[in-house]
Amino acid sequence: MSDDVKIENPSHPARFKPVRKGKKPPKLLAIVHQSGCTGCEVCIAGCPVDSIELVPGPDPKNPSYQQMVEIDLARCIGCQNCSQDCPWETITMYQHDDAFVAWGNETLSSGLYIDPPPMDEKKNEEIA
Repeated sequence: MSDDVKIENPSHPARFKPVRKGKKPPKLLAIVHQSGCTGCEVCIAGCPVDSIELVPGPDPKNPSYQQMVEIDLARCIGCQNCSQDCPWETITMYQHDDAFVAWGNETLSSGLYIDPPPMDEKKNEEIA
């Protein structure tokens, strides 16, 4: 298994929101280029499906310092509101299939997606 693989964080509060409605996945998904994000939260206000989450800054004593946002790809409907609203132009819309690669390249910190738990050595032996 590659180190680049991420899974949804089952304990993140966003996982308790209602499931996104719709039969087909959206054609476009929004990706935050976190290196340019200031965490100003303008994009959060314009999101009609509440798919944008704050990522706290690195200092647990002051989580709002150097905070940024990330977009829950499972909830994004591709409406483009966030990319149009962002005053720093750090949100880009990608084709659905390209968005996951872009997410991996542009995401510095995530609470929504985490590394999978390590497999037991016994399970690894069974697979090999």
